[in-house]
This record gives sequence, structure tokens and C-alpha cells, in this order.
Amino acid sequence: MKRIKGISLPLSAMIGLFIIGVNLFGALFAPWIAPHTETDSIGDIWMLPSLQMPLGTDNLGRDMLSRILFGARTTIAIALAITFSSFVIGIITGFMAAICGKWVDMVLTRVVDTLMSIPVLILALIVLSVMGTSIPVLVATIALLDATRVFRLARLVAQGIVCQEYVEVARLRGEGLFWVLRKEILPNAIPPLLAEFGMRFCFTFLFIAGLSFLGLGIQPPYADWGSMVRDNAQAINFGQLAPLYPAAAIALLTIGVNLVVDWLLARNNVSLGDGA
Repeated sequence: MKRIKGISLPLSAMIGLFIIGVNLFGALFAPWIAPHTETDSIGDIWMLPSLQMPLGTDNLGRDMLSRILFGARTTIAIALAITFSSFVIGIITGFMAAICGKWVDMVLTRVVDTLMSIPVLILALIVLSVMGTSIPVLVATIALLDATRVFRLARLVAQGIVCQEYVEVARLRGEGLFWVLRKEILPNAIPPLLAEFGMRFCFTFLFIAGLSFLGLGIQPPYADWGSMVRDNAQAINFGQLAPLYPAAAIALLTIGVNLVVDWLLARNNVSLGDGA
């Protein structure tokens, strides 16, 4: 176990952070480290790996390594945008429901329960089929659907904090609602929400890949790992590994984030136990 500035890091968390770091590095610096652009056709379809093309080519003769690097930028950026948006919506509404209570809590909870009663994939497919598959529509649709899960957690956590004595003292001395939210509730709610952020990111990341595989996610000319699996699926019939590269990238990033989330959850539980 390694310590970084007083924080104990188990081996699993270090592996997870390393995987996340490699993916973020590839996503941020894709234009500079990729051998080609994501749209350049450089050879025949499904060429075998070589020194010039370490992962070979795809179904249109484009460099697989370059498309995986650019695909990391597209997929990770959109997944982060969706997750962040869903947390902003879910935390604000969840905290408001917990603090205001009464009819505000009832109305927001009933709306969320109605949305959660519909399978997420079916509802997303309906909305994207009607409104199109542009990136803004994709981000808004999934963020709103995912915010319902964040709302339930934020409401539950805030309800446990609102009843504490220090919150009551702040209210009695005349502090406003925004001050209570910012100074008392949010700091104490960060640990569970941070762990949930990682879990929600994994779900969103896999959900985008699934939609892209079905043809309703990120559209060409943008590279995306889910659509790369779909486009190169037939290569398996010819003994090629082209679809396995983006599939492995999806699996590795998901595993890396889950390893870090598991560590955060365990650390949060330990902290809660120490303070009891």
C-alpha cells in the first residue's frame, strides 16, 4: 500500500488511476500522438498490424490506433459532459427536495418516479429516434435520464444531513437557504456523491458505447469506440482482431474507474466508521 500526501492507496486503486491516466493522456493529446487523423484512409481494409500501423486498419482502411486515440477523446469527453450535467441537475433538485420538503419534495419525487418507471434504454431510443442523434441532443437526453438516479441519492444524503444539529443551528441564526446548501450540506455530501460520480460515469460511458453500437450514438465522422466495434464486427469472420481493440479499450477504462470507485467507497466507509 502506497501513501500519497497522507492518503493510503492500495494496489488496485493505483492500477485504476494508471488506467484512467493513460486514457486521459491519450484523449487530451490525441492530435499530437496519433500517427494519422481519424478520417485518413491509409491502406486496404483490415490490414494486419505492422510497424507503421501497430493495430492495423479498419473497415475503411483507416489507422485503428489513431481512431482509438481520437475515439477516447470523443467518448470520454461526452461521457464526462453527460455525467457532470446529470449531477448538476440531480444534486440541485435532490437538495431542494430534502430542504424544502412538503409539496416540493412530493412533486419532484413523483416526477422522478415516473421517469424511472420507464426503461432507460427504451426511452432514450424513442427520444433519439424522434429528435435526432446530434451530440447536444445525446448529451441532454442521457443527462436528464441519468439525473433521476442522482436525485434519489442526493435527496437521501441531504435528508440525513438536514436533521443534524449544526444545520438547525445555522437556520436558527438566520442563514439563508443557499448558505446552508453551500456550507453545511454540500461539503458533508461530497464523499458519497464523488463515489457515485465514478459509478455514473461508467454507466454513461457504457450506455454511449451501446447506443453507438446500435447506430444511435455518436455519429461519423467522429471516432467512437462503440461504433468502431460495430463497424469492424465482420472482421472476426476473417480472423482479424480489429473489433477487439475498441472493445478492450471500453473494458479497460470501465475496470479502471471501478477500481478507483471501490477504493473511494471503502475509504468513505472507514472514515464514517472512525467518526462513529
